[in-house]
Amino acid sequence: MGNEVELVSDGDGLAVIGRSSDVERFLLDQGLDRALPKDLDVHRLLSALGAGGTAVQVGTDFAANSGRWVKLTAESAAAVKQYGLMATKTPGVSHAMIGQPGDIKQWLQIAQAPGALLSGPMALSALATMMQQQAMQQQMDEIVEYLQEISEKVDDILRTQKDAVLADMIGVDLVIEEALTVRHQVGRVSEVTWSKVQSTSMTIARTQAYALRQLDAIAEKLEKKANLGDIAKGTKEAEPKIREWLMVLARTFQLQQGVSVLELDRVLDASPEELDNHRVGLTTARQTRLELIGRSTARLLTQMNETILKANSKVLFNPFDSPAAVRSSNQVASGVITFRERLGIESGHDSADAKRWSQAAGEVLEKARDTGAEGAAAVRRFGEQTFDRATEPFRAVDIDGDGVADQPRAAAAGEQAGAAIKGAAVGLAGAFGTLFQRKADSANAAEEHEVEPSDDEH
Repeated sequence: MGNEVELVSDGDGLAVIGRSSDVERFLLDQGLDRALPKDLDVHRLLSALGAGGTAVQVGTDFAANSGRWVKLTAESAAAVKQYGLMATKTPGVSHAMIGQPGDIKQWLQIAQAPGALLSGPMALSALATMMQQQAMQQQMDEIVEYLQEISEKVDDILRTQKDAVLADMIGVDLVIEEALTVRHQVGRVSEVTWSKVQSTSMTIARTQAYALRQLDAIAEKLEKKANLGDIAKGTKEAEPKIREWLMVLARTFQLQQGVSVLELDRVLDASPEELDNHRVGLTTARQTRLELIGRSTARLLTQMNETILKANSKVLFNPFDSPAAVRSSNQVASGVITFRERLGIESGHDSADAKRWSQAAGEVLEKARDTGAEGAAAVRRFGEQTFDRATEPFRAVDIDGDGVADQPRAAAAGEQAGAAIKGAAVGLAGAFGTLFQRKADSANAAEEHEVEPSDDEH
C-alpha cells in the first residue's frame, strides 16, 4: 500500500512524516497548510536507527521522505483526534500511521505501530526532541516579532543600565546567537560550541529575576496610591518603564529557549539514553518560568483593572483624572497582554474604555427614570440642596412642608443624601436641567410675599 504518512504528536505540535508528495497532500486535505508548516530535517533521524538492515533500507529511500511540523491549534488538534493517535513508550509522544488505500479519498488509520522510518530504538525520542526544538524556535521567532512591533531595541535599554548583570546580558546574547548560527550551518552542537554556551544560563536567570523584581516594585508602588490624580499620573509614568522591563523579560526568555535548543542537541550527541528525561525536564523548567512570569504580570493586570473600576466609578466628579487613569491603565494592560500572548500565557483581561462625563451623566438619568417618580423626586431635592449648598450653605429649609424653617440647609441635605443616593442617586444628572429654573422661581415667590429672611439666612 502506498500513500502512507506517519503522524506524531507531543502535545505541543504535530509532525507529519512520509514521502514529500504524500505529506503535502495530507496537509492540504486537512487544511493544515494554512498553519504554515515548518520543515523537519528527518535525515537527522538516520543516526537514531542504529546500524542494522533497517537503517540501510530506510537510508536508501531517505531522499524521497520529508517531515513537516505544525503547532497544535484547534485545526491540527482535530486532526490528531480524528485519527486516534496512540500513546507510545516515549514519554508524552503519541503516534498513528494513516493512508489512502485504493480509490478511497479520505485518510484512514492503517496501523498503530511506527513504520520503518521511526522503528529505531531512539527514533521517536529523536523526533520528539526535534519537534520540541521546532516549537522553541517558533516561539523565539514570535518574540523577535514582538520586539520589532514595539520598535525598541533591548540592547539599547541594557546599555543604559548601570547594573552589571544587565550589562553582561549583551555578551550572553552574542554568544548564544553565534552558537545557534554554527548549529544551523553544521547541523549539530560540538563540545567546543557547548562549552561557550553552558555558562550563560546563570546570567540569563539573574537578569530575568531582576526584571521581575522591577515589575513587582512598580505594581506595589501603584497599589499604595489612593488619590485618583496620583494614580493617573503614576500609571502614565510607569507605562514606559513597564514596557522596557517586559522587553528585557521577553529577551531573556528567548535566550533561554535558545540555550535549550542547543542543550538538546548536545544531549542527543553525548548521552542519547538520557534524551527523554532531559526533554521532559526542560519542558517542566520552561513551564515553571512561565508560571513565575505569569504571576508577576498578572499582578500588574489586576492593579490596572482595579484602577479602571475606581476611575469609572468616580468619573462624574473627576471628569479629567478618571479618563486619564483609564487610558494609562489600558495602555499598560494592552502591553502586558501582548507580552503574555507571545509567551503563551492566557490573560482573561479585556481593555476597558474610559467613560466620558456626559456618558456617565446619561447613565445616571436613565437609572433615575427607572427608579420611579418618588426616587426621581428625592434626587431632584438632593440636587437642589447640593446646588444651593454651594451658594447659600446656611439658609434654613422647610423639611416637613409645614411652612416653618426647621434646620440649616446643610444639615438637612446631609440627612437626605443617604436616602437619595440609596434610592436613585445615580439620577443626579436628571436634576441638573431644573436647578436654575427652580431657584429663579423661589426668588420671585419671595419677592411677591415680601418674606423676611430668617436669622439663619444671614
